[in-house]
Amino acid sequence: MAAVTIRNLPDEVHRAIKVRAAQHNRSAEAEIRAILEAAVRPADRVRVGSALAERSRALGLGNDDVEALEAGRDRRAAEPMPLP
Repeated sequence: MAAVTIRNLPDEVHRAIKVRAAQHNRSAEAEIRAILEAAVRPADRVRVGSALAERSRALGLGNDDVEALEAGRDRRAAEPMPLP
């Protein structure tokens, strides 16, 4: 796992993190991890795979449809475009 050092953190921010950590019964370090994760990976984010699966189900597509698409796919390697 990566390690991060935060320099010049104001004392009042550090105190607020400690208070928040105590409210959640965890260490300040664990609280900072939770804050960062919530900021970059919100619970309501759209997950592409889940969205595609949901859309496919709504359209009535199943495994047989995917297999039919795969069977008709051209499996040859693409040829590079000729240079002008």
